[in-house]
Parts: sequence; structure tokens; C-alpha cells
Amino acid sequence: MTLRHHFDEEAAYAACEFFEMLPHIKGRMAGKPLRLERWQRDDIIRPLFGWKRADGTRTYRTAYIEVPRKNGKSTLCAGIALWMLFCDGEKGAEVYSAAGTRDQALTVFDPACAMIRETDLDDSCKIYKSQKRVVYKNSFYRAVAAEAGAIHGTNPHGIIFDELHVQPDRELWDTFQTGRGERRQPLTVAITTAGYDRSSICWEIHEYARRILDPNDPLEDETFLPVIYAADPEDDWTSPETWKKANPNFGVSIFEDFLSEECAKAKDSPAYENTFRRLYLNQWTEQAVRWMPMHSWDECATEISESDLEGRDCYAAIDLSTSRDLTACALVFPLDDGEYAVIPRFWAPKEASSDRERQDRQSYRGWAERGLVTLTEGNVTDYEQVRYDILQMANRFNIQQMGFDPWNATEFHQALIRDGFSEQRLISVPQTFATFNEPMKRLLELVSSTKLRHDGNPVLRWQAGNLTVKQDPSGNLRPDKGKSGDKIGGFVAMLMALGLALREEAVSMTDEAARTVL
Repeated sequence: MTLRHHFDEEAAYAACEFFEMLPHIKGRMAGKPLRLERWQRDDIIRPLFGWKRADGTRTYRTAYIEVPRKNGKSTLCAGIALWMLFCDGEKGAEVYSAAGTRDQALTVFDPACAMIRETDLDDSCKIYKSQKRVVYKNSFYRAVAAEAGAIHGTNPHGIIFDELHVQPDRELWDTFQTGRGERRQPLTVAITTAGYDRSSICWEIHEYARRILDPNDPLEDETFLPVIYAADPEDDWTSPETWKKANPNFGVSIFEDFLSEECAKAKDSPAYENTFRRLYLNQWTEQAVRWMPMHSWDECATEISESDLEGRDCYAAIDLSTSRDLTACALVFPLDDGEYAVIPRFWAPKEASSDRERQDRQSYRGWAERGLVTLTEGNVTDYEQVRYDILQMANRFNIQQMGFDPWNATEFHQALIRDGFSEQRLISVPQTFATFNEPMKRLLELVSSTKLRHDGNPVLRWQAGNLTVKQDPSGNLRPDKGKSGDKIGGFVAMLMALGLALREEAVSMTDEAARTVL
């Protein structure tokens, strides 16, 4: 903090003392005094209520606390709400527990009411259960939900946003934030586990908090307290050491045997892996349910010699990006014994790479230094460079067909023809369930039987982990670009190329069967 701020030890001590007069409500500790854990005391309560401005008001006006499940979030938030109602010295205080749904809003409000009933606070206030409201003098504490509509006309002194990652939109957040203007020291506390929606208000606040915590980022905000407990992306998600790192209440309210059981479920189910990592390691995932079992994908990694594949038949497809994103091409080679090899290529505009790195948290420039991504000059992808590279690949490999999305590649298609690419080899591939269903199901079979060969390309692996799918009423599958965003192009290109290969194989088998009959 700068010299304009000072630490009020007496205020910090008073807040901690208040918490410790409250009781635990549930579990084996029910009825016992709430003893703040060191991380709760030193990382949240003491700084939140101890740091003051020159006029004596609180320094922090917003706190973002991101912590995995079962680490005492609801109990902590209930205590904060009660402090702001009873002890903050704000006349006519309005304190709110806000959440995405009514039931979620009550996960903080109900424990707070139970705490009141178990202490002397019960004598000084009135709980209106049907209204989800506690009234103290001319102040109140109330539970509200996004599903009930925006709460306009409020004058909030304190707001607790529980599980911010499930807020359906930003309306409730913005309504409360803009309503705080008349208060001298309003406080918003957002407490949540990690989510997966990168377009959400929670991701926006998460990224703001992460930047403040980053010593190399110039962003500063002395009114914002960021507290994030999470495993790092490179950490082994199956390790008890990682579990302990991500869970500050490890051994207190969440235990190794429980996490071991959940981890075992995640190892057996790709659909549950993201859930485990998001809820118990606090890692932001790319989708709610991972489609590709990544441990099986990794088992397919092997050394691939491109020189050994020169002159071999293959099938290719290209996924053209928007101007600032990754453009991708994939070559799929049918091999012996039903195996397939895949070689991906990626391009991105050099001047936009820094912005993409901040958004995607991936090292585009590092990939480029390793020869995994070609950075083209300018701030948009140079499609002439892409075409040149594809023609070079066509000289090395016997590309039987090249697939493209007819929606956005017509001009590119015509340019390839002008470059000398045979029109008969350029195949329009609509982005439909009918197009993708067979190659997606076949790809899972190939991966599970380690009959897909790739070289462990980290860009393609990242995109494999990003992929989420759509399913029609008949059970057909296709990539969901709406939810996966613009970070699956190489994987989509691989599926398109595999689809072309499978189609040609089916034609060859039909022709062979016809010749056998004759």
C-alpha cells in the first residue's frame, strides 16, 4: 500500500474477534466457535478490514476470493455479511447475499441466520424467513438471486456474490456495483470456485484479479483485494501435493481420502476430469465436459518422421481463422494395420500474438520459436503465406484431397486453384452433424486403441482439450465452436481430413466388393 493508506491493527483484531464469537453450523464442528484458519485470517479478514484510507474508511471496496469447494466459503461469507450488518457502523446499511439462483443465494444466508440464532445477536434483530431478510435497527440483510430479475433501486453497503461463475449474465453484478455510489465504504465480496465460461463476468473479474497478482503486469488497483488458491496448469492434477497446494483448508474441512476417491473417478471418466480439476483444484477449464480423454490422447504420442511420410497418400483439410486467430491445416495419413498419422500446421499474425497470449494464456511466440506456429507479418493472418506453405506440403506429400469449410473459404479455394491446385482435389466440407459424426466417433476408437499417431504437438493437444461437442436428438456429434471458441481449428481440420480419408476408404471397399462379385 502507498503512504495514503495505513493498517489499523485494532480494526483488524476486532473483525477477527467477531468471527470467533460465531459458531460453526454444520458437520463435526457444529456448535463450536468459528476459529479462523490462518489463510482466512491473514489473507482475507485482516487485510480486508484492517487497511484504511486517510479518512478512516476501508481501503478495499472489492474482494475476489477464488477457492475450491469444501474450503469453508459459505461460513466465511456468512461471517462477513453479519459483520457488515451489525458492526460496520453504517446507518441504514443494505447487505445482500447474491447468487445465480435462489437456492445458491441461501447457501450463505441460511448459515448466517443459524449463526444469529446461536448467539446474542438474536436479541437485537428480527429474522423474516419468508422474506429471506434480517432486520437490525434501520438496516437489513437480504438474499437475492439473478433468476428473480435485476435488483434496481438498491443502495448496497455490502454485497456477497456466492459462486460468481454461475451468474447467467453480468446484469446483477452491474446493478449492484452502480448502486454503491452513495456509500462511504461499500464492499463487494465475490467468492467462487473456478468456471469454464470465458465470456462470463466471473472470468472478467478473475482475469482482473490475476493481473493484479502478477508482479510483471503493470495493472494496479489499491481498492481491489485478489485472493486465488489454485493448482497451476503444469501441476500434476493427480498428486496429493497439488491437492494440498490448491486447497487451503486441506486436512481441516477437505481431506486427502475424499480427494483421492474423486481423483480416481476423474481418471476413469474424461467427462469428470474437468469437473474434478475445476471444483477441487480451482483450475479454469475450457469446457464443462471434456470430450477427448487426454490421458489416451497422450498415449498416442510418438516420434513421427515427416521424411518417412514423403510421397505417401494423405488427406488434408484447412480451418481458416478470423483475422487475428490461429489458422490450421491438418494432414492425415492412412497407415498399415488401420493406423493413421496426423501432421498439423498452424499460422497466426505476429502483431496480434501478444493479445492472444493474454487472452488464451498460451505462448504463441514460444510456439513460434519451436517451429510449431508460423507467425505471419502484420496484425491479420497472411493467407498468401498460408497458401505458399500448403503448396510446399503438396510437393512433399501426395495430398489426395483437401477439405475446406465452404462458408468462409471460397476465396481461398479459388486462390488455390489459381496456384495450380487441382479443383477435383478441393472438397467442400459442410460443418454439419452428417459431416463430423463418423470421424468423431472413429477418432475416439483410434485414440482409445492407440492407433492414432501424433508427435505430441502441444498446440494440437491444447486444442484437443478445448473441444466440446454438440449432439443432435439422434446422438450424432459435431464440434461446438460456439462453446469451444476459436481455439479448436487444428482439431477440426484433423476431423475433416479424417472424414475424407474414411469416405475414400469406404468407396474403395465398395469398389473392391463389386469387383469380387463380378
